Amino acid sequence: MALAYDPADRAVRADPFPLFARLREDDPVHWSPALRAWIVTRYDDVRAVATAPSMSPDRLAPFFRALPDATRSTLAEVARYLNLWMVFRDPPEHTRLRGLVARAFTPRAAEALRPAIAAIVDQLVDRLDRRGPVDAIADLAGPLPALVIMDMLGVPRDAVGAMKEWSDDMVVFVGSARDAPDKYERARRGAHAMAGYFRAIVAERRAAPRDDMISALIAARDEGHALGEDELVASCMLLLFAGHETTTNLIGNALIALARDPEAQARLRADPGLIASAVEEFLRFDGPSHGLARVVARDHEFGGKRLEEGQRVFAMLNAANRDPRQFPDPDRLDLARAPNRHATFGFGIHFCLGAPLARIEAQLCLNALLARFRAIGFAGDPARLDWLDSLIMRGVRALPLALERA
Repeated sequence: MALAYDPADRAVRADPFPLFARLREDDPVHWSPALRAWIVTRYDDVRAVATAPSMSPDRLAPFFRALPDATRSTLAEVARYLNLWMVFRDPPEHTRLRGLVARAFTPRAAEALRPAIAAIVDQLVDRLDRRGPVDAIADLAGPLPALVIMDMLGVPRDAVGAMKEWSDDMVVFVGSARDAPDKYERARRGAHAMAGYFRAIVAERRAAPRDDMISALIAARDEGHALGEDELVASCMLLLFAGHETTTNLIGNALIALARDPEAQARLRADPGLIASAVEEFLRFDGPSHGLARVVARDHEFGGKRLEEGQRVFAMLNAANRDPRQFPDPDRLDLARAPNRHATFGFGIHFCLGAPLARIEAQLCLNALLARFRAIGFAGDPARLDWLDSLIMRGVRALPLALERA
């Protein structure tokens, strides 16, 4: 039977790793008729796609240009802001935009936030302690990174529900969902609401700056050039969106792995000092960043295939993270794995700015849960988990867990 990668298949969506293994061995640069795109699965090839100048991250501009007029009109406001996200830009614009926001995401800056993050973790876990079975996404993994990035931006915490709703509307578009027939209208609605909200806050900070990231972005200068008004709004949207979606899925997927592996759970509970290594392994084993998308910038040969200008390429990070050429015994969860050069945060100039922050949030959250509860298990059938319809992100919409108090 011919290999064919189609993430619309719910079995593949729930467990893509057996198919990824076959693709790595038999067709590592695979043309997917269902996606009309190339699927790349080997570690070295994924890294090459992420860093090669012959591959561009600007996948949205050509997509918008090719849309019918009516659809392009629906997505006009989405295009207005997402085309300014640095993750979709090539140098020199990517370099300028990244330089203006990078100072807030250094390892030192992230470490300085550790006490504040720990306080948020304690508040959320305290609420779990008073309840029965919980939805670990809605009650913990979702609110934690959202509250952290909102505090950094200076957004009131009581907006967390609205922010999550707008982000969920946008994720079906940004994540390349295929089973959401209303995704364009939802993306328009979410982008419009989020942009309007941030535009109002930017105006407030111009009039009365505070000690927050939005005020810092307004004041930032790069060789005399400030962010434009739309760039400011777009950057706030990106920081909010990227600042919580990935970490939510990191924590959720880690909890799924621990619920499936009581021995790993017991080991980490007995040795909290293992948490930094464990989080790296969770990032590798079933990472929150499923793949990254590029557009072929010019015709060239790659992996024995002819790639043509304008074609899409999905480099599957989670397939690279199970490549036995890079990771011995890759299908085993090894909390002390070393070295662990996983691909989850990307490579090169597009390496994830929020990686230090995501690591700290996951470390504090998982250790707090394991200290508070002596058993973490599924509250329901794990085979029924609803995995995201996304080529870019990997996670579940809800995660019912049973927590047994220590």
